[in-house]
Amino acid sequence: MQFSKITLAGLMLAAATPALAQDEAEPAPAITVTGAVTGTTDYRFRGLTQTDKKVALQGTVNINHESGFYVGTWASTLDDTVSLPGYGDAEIDLYAGYTKTLDSGIGFDGGMLYYYYPGGAKGLATDFFEPYASVMYTMGPVTAKVGANYAWSGQSGLADQDSLYLRGDLTVGIPNTPVSVLGHIGHTDGQLGILAPDAKYTDWSLGAEIAQQFVKLGVQYVDTDITNDAGYADAIGADPKVLFYLTLSF
Repeated sequence: MQFSKITLAGLMLAAATPALAQDEAEPAPAITVTGAVTGTTDYRFRGLTQTDKKVALQGTVNINHESGFYVGTWASTLDDTVSLPGYGDAEIDLYAGYTKTLDSGIGFDGGMLYYYYPGGAKGLATDFFEPYASVMYTMGPVTAKVGANYAWSGQSGLADQDSLYLRGDLTVGIPNTPVSVLGHIGHTDGQLGILAPDAKYTDWSLGAEIAQQFVKLGVQYVDTDITNDAGYADAIGADPKVLFYLTLSF
């Protein structure tokens, strides 16, 4: 949904020349509000399950200004029985940033992200801040993006080391169809509290999705290079998984 301001001058012009006003396009609103609800068969954070390989319900709301500044929130259900002991049954992400796309097709995005776990166990530090930045380039149906997320040590929800996440994403739309092919690779260097099993590991995914107006249906194959020694990958959910998701946007 979206809203805009109607000026008095605009109303006067419409009253004086109604035919002309109908022909002219309305100005874009200064602020837009968008949102979406998603159901997925598994919530994977950088390749690792956050729901013990079970279904998750997710939602997001974003407020965007025409200047490029935005604020928003994203939330998901969790299952902390095995993979996230002590983190509770919900994750809420709060973020604010700035994005800009040039006529050349090059885009920039950067901001601050805060991870909040309202149901975390008493006495367990879980929350932390994480700045992020990315650069993207779009040419026709192809969009490539590289970015980084950085969380400094000393925060209550982190281990005693910095964490850097490098990522690359590629989206290729198939011409004359609603289908897109998606690819992702990411590398974690530094442990995010008990969220990450190791100081260094790589995750990747490959998928496809169909988008029709406000509905999106997708499938993804997700995997990491974390080994299965000592049964740890089975416990944390770093093993490969094919997941499905359905998104309704508004």
